[in-house]
Amino acid sequence: MNSWYLLVALSTVLCLPIDGQAPKPDKPLPELNEFIKGIRSTLHSDRLLLSQYTFTEKDIERNLDKDGKVKSTDEEIHEIYPSLEEGLTYERLISKNGKPLSQKDLDKQDRKHDKKMQERAQQLEREGTSERAKRLAKEAEEKRKEEETLDDLFRLYEIRMAGRETQNGYQAILLTFDPRPEYKPRTRDGKFLEKIKGRAWICEEDHQLVRIEATLIDNLTLGMGVLARLNKGATAVFERRKVNNEIWLPAQARFTGSARLLLLKGMRIDASSEYSDYRKFTVETRVKYGAEKDP
Repeated sequence: MNSWYLLVALSTVLCLPIDGQAPKPDKPLPELNEFIKGIRSTLHSDRLLLSQYTFTEKDIERNLDKDGKVKSTDEEIHEIYPSLEEGLTYERLISKNGKPLSQKDLDKQDRKHDKKMQERAQQLEREGTSERAKRLAKEAEEKRKEEETLDDLFRLYEIRMAGRETQNGYQAILLTFDPRPEYKPRTRDGKFLEKIKGRAWICEEDHQLVRIEATLIDNLTLGMGVLARLNKGATAVFERRKVNNEIWLPAQARFTGSARLLLLKGMRIDASSEYSDYRKFTVETRVKYGAEKDP
């Protein structure tokens, strides 16, 4: 999830509107710098937002041949029970390739996760002053790094205001993002971001991100090119929607492009994720896996 967030939620800052013609402007566009300040004040990781909700995630991966035809398709549906602590988010697989998992398999997953949670609770009970201080320091460091990445993002990109459009039912300001060739990113994530350009639609009312479409303008390597390489021309789309009229959360994401994994033969991938059935997270939600969704 972290790598997808890096590529889509931050780095995919970014290609064509799909909701039809833009409305005729009936008022002046906002002043660019002030509008960007509004965006910066609301922009933060969806990881933090998602920690407040459980949801369902449907992932579909289509492997394509050289002509773009689908060779094989893999589909998984998970119930997601989030945690801000690394490794404790529960991704409960409930269906694979259209076939629901048996109750036996579901119970097996639940027991494994419950054991992990119990071990973590016992670890926290035994936690001394120094261990707690280290944990809190690590959490503070993660927040600091996120802020540095966001600062890097706004320094890296040349941002232009392209107009006002209706996007997914919201009146949005269309912004274009292009990396400044003279700027040298200061963060590790920034070094990924400088290989991406595109467009983003920002809800004019509350400065929240509605949609981003991105294009990779150079090959992107992971692990010095040993783990993976995403090839130039890959595209990604990320959309958000307002949930319970109070919070913006992911709606869908899609990645299309060619890649090479672990120095193996290259592949063409069309992968998508859909997020639904959001429910406000509570302690009861954590133990009542598979509980009926709120209407």
